[in-house]
Amino acid sequence: MKNFLNISDLSAQELKEIIEEAKSRKLKRKGFNKSEPDKDKPFSGMSMIMMFEKPSTRTRISFDIAAKQLGGSTIILNQDGIHYGKGDESIKDTAKVLSQYADMIMIRTASHKNLNEFAKHSDIPVINGLSELSHPCQIMSDILTFEENKGSIKGKTIAWLGDGNNNMSNSFIEASAKFNFKLNIGCPDQYKPNKSILAWAKKNKADISIHKNPADAVKNVDCIMTDKWVSMNDKVDKNKKKKLLKSYQVNKKIMKLAKSDAIFMHCLPVGRGEEATDEVVDGKQSVVWQQAENRVHAQKSIMNWCLK
Repeated sequence: MKNFLNISDLSAQELKEIIEEAKSRKLKRKGFNKSEPDKDKPFSGMSMIMMFEKPSTRTRISFDIAAKQLGGSTIILNQDGIHYGKGDESIKDTAKVLSQYADMIMIRTASHKNLNEFAKHSDIPVINGLSELSHPCQIMSDILTFEENKGSIKGKTIAWLGDGNNNMSNSFIEASAKFNFKLNIGCPDQYKPNKSILAWAKKNKADISIHKNPADAVKNVDCIMTDKWVSMNDKVDKNKKKKLLKSYQVNKKIMKLAKSDAIFMHCLPVGRGEEATDEVVDGKQSVVWQQAENRVHAQKSIMNWCLK
């Protein structure tokens, strides 16, 4: 039994194998209906519990479709419909109970600490659908999308603009070490990356550079990526944060500083007119909708890896 909680938990080889399987399974689905199962149905007769402490669109739907395409089913638990998280039942007891009912669980949580505690006591694989610390499933979709458009990500350069200290940037820093690509982070001093994540990156020989000037971060890169300036449950002065990040907006001027064939990525939902302009989001270099679709394919391979 294997859990998928952080990019850093897996070896580079395991992560690459997940990406390659995702590519293969996606290719084999040519002509299939969206919920039609893959021919091998590796999740046949099995079910996955999806537990949501935080609202979700892409995570909820993509995992549901992923389970169906693997031949299985899902059960959705929202925070207002379960004891977990309310003090009525311990995380340990919830993990033990749910392990009796299903074959896998995906948790979208506001507490990475609780996620680790749940995984510690679970008898079935646990997948991190998002926490405040990391978003590994999204990163795997992003790597898949990049390689479909630009070839191997090894040796390429990605620019991350905006908040350098959120779950997406954390997981991207981990991915840069595992997949061997250069990561330029453009962010204000107030939102520099997590020091412990950077220490891990340095120890693992990741090629990371931090730039206060966004123009320096995006010069001649292969891809520019950003994220919501204010995440769900982000306990900050929203207006103040947006003002600080205003100069890190991805617009036509910023895109022109990257390579002429660079792509634009955003995990969605996008703050149009804030972290990116309509011109960029809907432009020819944007692959945001492909990223969203690839959540299904990447997560199918993650699920299958957990079962092996």
